[in-house]
Amino acid sequence: MSDTVKQFFDKLRISPRMIIGIVIVVLLAAAASTSLFSVDATEQAVITRFGKYYKTVGSGLQMKLPFGIDKHYKVPVNVAQTEQFGFETADPGRGQLYRNSRLEESTMLTGDLNIVDVEWIIQYKIVDPRAWLFNVMENRQTIRDISQSVMNMLVGDRAILDVMGPDRLAIENASLELMNENFESLGLGINVIAVKLQNIVPPEGVQAAFEDVNKAIQDMNRLINEGKEAYNSEIPKAQGEAEQQVLVAEGYASERINRAQGDVARFNSVYEEYRQAPAVTRDRLYLEAVESVFGAQEGSTLIDKNVENMLPIKNINTGAQ
Repeated sequence: MSDTVKQFFDKLRISPRMIIGIVIVVLLAAAASTSLFSVDATEQAVITRFGKYYKTVGSGLQMKLPFGIDKHYKVPVNVAQTEQFGFETADPGRGQLYRNSRLEESTMLTGDLNIVDVEWIIQYKIVDPRAWLFNVMENRQTIRDISQSVMNMLVGDRAILDVMGPDRLAIENASLELMNENFESLGLGINVIAVKLQNIVPPEGVQAAFEDVNKAIQDMNRLINEGKEAYNSEIPKAQGEAEQQVLVAEGYASERINRAQGDVARFNSVYEEYRQAPAVTRDRLYLEAVESVFGAQEGSTLIDKNVENMLPIKNINTGAQ
């Protein structure tokens, strides 16, 4: 070391050992600042060593080799990310969201050769940070291209009224499954968790006609519901009356059957008595018959006013014969 340098350090009163110590401290501080990093709870970090994948670490304070030997890339794996198709919302800094249409994405051809504007969103999560970073270069554009292709295919297989009405849920479920199959085959490292159709409307030139069609369909459904309501109110009433008539008829039939059975039993009983005592039974039956005949005529009597005695009814009947 030259005399000038020695004189300089002598004036500063700094020894070579102190200089070496300062250099070591600076190197340690630089190593610490380039080897320690923190990972948020919603993230995972992918570490590369000399540009090649090394490992994936979770949340918390993590370490790596310093001075650029290891590099880390944070990936939000626990956050649902959203892509909008056919429209976009933006906040121009005034605290309000503005919606802009993108017709080049939303305009589609249906299966019955009609044109319809379809807007939808997808939500996905990154499930493989390594695949997300290294397998595909244009991740977001790939997601948009595949989603748009799947939606065009599903809309193109259906009529416009089906797309606008009853097949919405079927399109959402089918597109979710097809998108995940495509992303898995590409090794994109994501999983689509939701597909939601937004506005589905015909182009502006024919929108008024479609509104008339929808109004007619609503009127038709209303009339059908009113008819069903009237049906549900009248049919139970008619069924109740029919059941009542059936019960009345069954009661009448049971009464006639029981009466006939009683008559048969009574006849059999009289016949049995007749077999045992024919003369007595014959006289009893005759008297009962005469009593029933003359008893029904109000005010009639069988009294001889001259002799003031009861006439011999049986003898009179015999003399008449």
